[in-house]
Amino acid sequence: MMAGLFGGQRGSDPTAAAQDIMYEAWEATSRSKRIALARKALKVSPLCADAYVLLAEEEAGSVEEVLVYYQKGVAAGEEALGPDGFEEYAGHFWGFLETRPYMRARAGLAALLWRLGQHQEAIDHCQAMLELNPNDNQGIRYALAGHLLARDDIKALRKLLKQYEDDCAAAWLYTRALLAFRESDPGAGKLAEEAWLANSHVPGVLFGKQPLVASINGYITLGGEDEAADYVEENGQAWQATPGAIAWLAAVTRKLKPRRRRN
Repeated sequence: MMAGLFGGQRGSDPTAAAQDIMYEAWEATSRSKRIALARKALKVSPLCADAYVLLAEEEAGSVEEVLVYYQKGVAAGEEALGPDGFEEYAGHFWGFLETRPYMRARAGLAALLWRLGQHQEAIDHCQAMLELNPNDNQGIRYALAGHLLARDDIKALRKLLKQYEDDCAAAWLYTRALLAFRESDPGAGKLAEEAWLANSHVPGVLFGKQPLVASINGYITLGGEDEAADYVEENGQAWQATPGAIAWLAAVTRKLKPRRRRN
């Protein structure tokens, strides 16, 4: 077994020391301070993937720069882990701290590639990340499901939905409902009801009756308007491209009432 890049005495190797600097950077209250600390981390170790992620998100002045930083972050994370790291942690990535910088960089790269229209490459990254970490602590499956819907890759989408069939998140349930509607599945209505109970705001946002509400602190509120907005931004086009889907969803959910929460 590997000792672990972040094992032993903290700061005893350059990568660990650089990562400690990044923890400090995330706590910094000013953008300039965070960027300066990321630069400092890279001087300590050029294999500090999280430093590149921060620079991509806070310093880059163009999409091209963002892309370069994410690519450098993925390459740095891959080199830091090495072949032994990938072999040891495969199937359990994210469960080990030393894998997380790489996974953060790759998630950022995948998201950007999709926005740049490099759709298949983005999908490939997402699928590879799920192979490395089937537990999917990062929620990569939600983005991937949206991508597969947009590409109309129903075979791959069915496989993905089956892999996480016990997922009760609103995003998952609404996507399952849409696929069932497309395929005239008699269980589509039930899925739509379950999805609505998980988040009642989605139909209104899809129909244009509710505004897109962004998250205030970067975290999604389960059942909240920001969760609905996040889902619609990713998957709204697939709903709109499916004739009758939004009207059907509105009709199915119009008379539903939210579950009462227990005290």
